Formats: sequence, C-alpha cells, structure tokens
Amino acid sequence: MNNLWSRLGGVLGIAYCVAGFFLIFLGWNGAATYDSVPAQLPYVVSGGFGGLGLIVLGSALIIAQSRRGERLVAAATANAAPRPATLPSAGGSVVAGPTSYHRPDCRVVEGLSDVVTMSAAEAASSGRTPCRVCQPGPVAAATA
Repeated sequence: MNNLWSRLGGVLGIAYCVAGFFLIFLGWNGAATYDSVPAQLPYVVSGGFGGLGLIVLGSALIIAQSRRGERLVAAATANAAPRPATLPSAGGSVVAGPTSYHRPDCRVVEGLSDVVTMSAAEAASSGRTPCRVCQPGPVAAATA
C-alpha cells in the first residue's frame, strides 16, 4: 500500500498530461466546426489554455516525483551501514587496478582482467587510491 502512494505523483502527472492533450484536441475539434473567429475563440480559450494548464501541472508532478525518488535513493544510501575501515583479508591483500585498489569482492573490479593482487601498502606506495565504493580501508589499518 505504501508503494502505491509513493508512485501516485508520477501516475497523476501522466494522467493530467493525457487529459490536457485530450482537452486541447476537444478545443481544436470544437473550433474547427465554425468558420468565424468569434465563434472559435471560446473553444481555443477553454480547450487550449485549459489543456495547456493540465499539461504544465502534469509535467510538474512528474518532475517532482522523479526528484523525490532521487532524494529517497540518496537518503537510503546515506543511511546504509558503512563498511568497516579494515583491510579485506587477514593478509592485507587487495585487488589493484590501474589507479585504485579494491576489496576482492568489490563490484567495480568484477570481470576485469587487468587487475593484480598485492598488499595494501604496495598499492598505496604505487600511487593508487582506495576505492570509494568498497572502501578497503587506509594503509594504516594494516600496520595497526
């Protein structure tokens, strides 16, 4: 039930946009039945401006819903439990890529062939930086 309410803004936005396009069509269809401009004007005003207003409102709802979803994802990742700042194994070995070093189970290096296994101290001394995704821990943790 909660998931239904969280998607309601996007669904309403789409419904408002569809209704707006339909209202514009009805205004155009009504105006097309008359030859004189004064007779067409009420259809243009009610259908055109009303439909345009619904489209703008629906677009705003869709944008607000997508921004809300981004904020929820950012909040969920910010509240996730951080990994401990320790090295990935008792021996202190890490998987080193060209510019950074990772835990062996890091998703960044899955399937890569140009990685080597070395100690964290060797990886840091060669100028590689710790991965921001798996956070293998500082080199100081190996000596502590």
